Amino acid sequence: MKSTAKQWDDVRTAFSTSIMADTALQSLAENLDLPAWPIKGPGQTPSAYIDLTFDELVETFEAKGQPPELVDSLILIIKETLAFDSPFADMVENAESASARENPMLKNMAKLSLPENFPIALTALDADTLEFCKLERLATLGEFAVFAQSMAKNVILGGDFKKLVNALSHIDEAALAQVLPFRRGHRGLHLIEAVGQAARAQDGETRVELATAWFSDDVAAIEKDLAAGGTLERQFSAITNPAVAHRAAELLRPHLRLPAAAQAKTKRSGWFARLLGR
Repeated sequence: MKSTAKQWDDVRTAFSTSIMADTALQSLAENLDLPAWPIKGPGQTPSAYIDLTFDELVETFEAKGQPPELVDSLILIIKETLAFDSPFADMVENAESASARENPMLKNMAKLSLPENFPIALTALDADTLEFCKLERLATLGEFAVFAQSMAKNVILGGDFKKLVNALSHIDEAALAQVLPFRRGHRGLHLIEAVGQAARAQDGETRVELATAWFSDDVAAIEKDLAAGGTLERQFSAITNPAVAHRAAELLRPHLRLPAAAQAKTKRSGWFARLLGR
């Protein structure tokens, strides 16, 4: 262990008023491109440790089965975070107002009729970004936008987190359609796109169950179309991959009230499709 009690006291005092004090250490380490924080579970934030003396900190880590050298890692994370935290204090002090109508991402969401309370769990963000949002307790699209706006501007973003931030900041419809159930050239979010994205995910059934609860008006419109003689397959005609389109239709089917004629037609279509190898 290279760190001293004075070094710990200096950084913990400086960090005691930081807005990042309650941010997960794992998230801070990832954003700083530092080694992963080894202690898992809730409550692993700087604020969980900055009230401890140097000796108490060492004892706490040892009690958790960690080497004393973890103190070096904690100090490094805090020091690197402080490096970009301070210059943006004024911006963060106004985070509450920025999180309202001054937030450009929220303004763009309003232009596109993207609901702020749309669940992050229903997005097509990659697994790392979803885990990051979970760690930061970002449950909705609006919370994501507020968090992203309040982050220090020299934090290195990557993956789908960066993609969504850029897409919302610049109204990039192509990028939005990759991570949200968004239909290019239209406003709002849509069930068919949500189910299409779910068909590409391992937890597709869970996603579709959540999607049908969220997009109840879309469900009713599809049921009305089917009652008038439409087909469920036609709903997914925009999906160019036949296998994905088929899985999407099959995932949605159990959540629809299908008229008897449509059910019979579906069974015949499925039998012929299997017979013909389609």
